Amino acid sequence: MADSEKQAVAIWKDGLAFEGSVAAGFKVALDSGPSATGFSPMELLLVSLAGCTGMDVIDVLRKKRQDVSGLEVQVSGARASDHPRKYTALRIHFIVTGRAVEPEAVRRSIELSETKYCSVAASLDPAIRVTTDFEIRAAQVVGA
Repeated sequence: MADSEKQAVAIWKDGLAFEGSVAAGFKVALDSGPSATGFSPMELLLVSLAGCTGMDVIDVLRKKRQDVSGLEVQVSGARASDHPRKYTALRIHFIVTGRAVEPEAVRRSIELSETKYCSVAASLDPAIRVTTDFEIRAAQVVGA
């Protein structure tokens, strides 16, 4: 297997429940049943996108020497009503917390993730409409 190739395994547990794992030993519960015991695969896709773009954005903001103390990435998706009920639109909202964070630095970090770095986003169907926005919140001063 090439170094760039990744593998995952999903083992059926019960009903619609599976346990997903990767070679490093990390595991995740998946379940689309009525009494779900884990992420649905479609939810996990949203989490994967949030994590991927979040890692890119925080990495670029650090390189830009922005004083960021927090980053939250919220992803929501609209799905088709007919099977395979794929996502038709995704919205990614970034909440950046820090001191004197420059809006242009945040905008550029998001743009670089979208156009160059985020492999999850690049792997999605290009027909999916993806919109992004952000807000900057001032970090709370300790002892104030």
